[in-house]
Amino acid sequence: MSAATKRLIHLSQYALGRGFAALFHLFEAEQNMRTAGALGTMFARFGAERLLRAGVNVKRAFPEMSQADANQLAERSIASMFQLFMVESMLTPQRLHALNWTKSIKLGTVGPHMDFLLSNQPAIFVTGHCGNWELLGFALAVLDFHLTALARPLDNPYFDEWLLGMRRRRGLSVLSKWNATQELQNIILEGGRIGFIADQNAGDDGLFVPFFGQMASSYKSIGLLAMRYRIPIFVGTAVRETDRLKYRLEIVDRINPEDWEAFEDPLFYITARFNRGIEDSIRMAPEQYLWVHRRWKSRPQWERDGKPMPERIVKKLSALPWLSPKELDRLIQPPKLEKSPAA
Repeated sequence: MSAATKRLIHLSQYALGRGFAALFHLFEAEQNMRTAGALGTMFARFGAERLLRAGVNVKRAFPEMSQADANQLAERSIASMFQLFMVESMLTPQRLHALNWTKSIKLGTVGPHMDFLLSNQPAIFVTGHCGNWELLGFALAVLDFHLTALARPLDNPYFDEWLLGMRRRRGLSVLSKWNATQELQNIILEGGRIGFIADQNAGDDGLFVPFFGQMASSYKSIGLLAMRYRIPIFVGTAVRETDRLKYRLEIVDRINPEDWEAFEDPLFYITARFNRGIEDSIRMAPEQYLWVHRRWKSRPQWERDGKPMPERIVKKLSALPWLSPKELDRLIQPPKLEKSPAA
């Protein structure tokens, strides 16, 4: 495809998207949420491949759930995805500001950590594709707790610029994920806070840790940054409480340097623990998780080779204080599950 053709396609997509957004938002936000949810439900029912993938992933996470209930939860999660992308992501920068945030946001379990948030100490904040992950950064920025969020650039540069403008409208700094190492280090050294969406599949070379009872590939960079600069990691989420765009902010876990320093493999411990925090966040509102994304697509080397889990990995898992013997057994010998399309 030539550069001119690609540019024309991107411009057409952008014009269609902006026009749709302008038309859609002539109506009340709550009506738009209901409409977006209905469109998502229709999409789920006609997009059989995505619904199948989401249903299989739900079943991976909740093996005790019936397949019918898993499919229903998957359908609800796709409806929630439409609500987030079609309504919330565009309305949040417009509606949320320093004088009205209390009408939309409850602080939940943030209170015990307020002293740290009000300080000038650096920290890492992580969340998953659960609830309204965009809202977390906006809320901190509106409350004057400066945060730099890492975001993957969109393939369409016009959409990317539009989204970046909305994110920055209320003071949220956004950094491209590509070649960001030096910028991240500078932010930490200056006492800044960094935000990651930390539940993406990190590929075959990632660090495999437990996530909903199966090993999942995670990026090492979060733990390595925390270890190098001895800074805490906060795991949080923003749970949507109603279609009237009311949210509850929760700090699910706080991982301090003294928590990991006694472990033989602190990087494994940190990565496993923030994944556990994301898992706990999802359990608060599982219908608001992005079950269609390929969290378990990559598999550990031993699984690819058809071999049992190595003893060194079993030893690291056994050292995790929150894992029960039953959970450990499931990780060592995961159940055979139906495969979803590119799951």
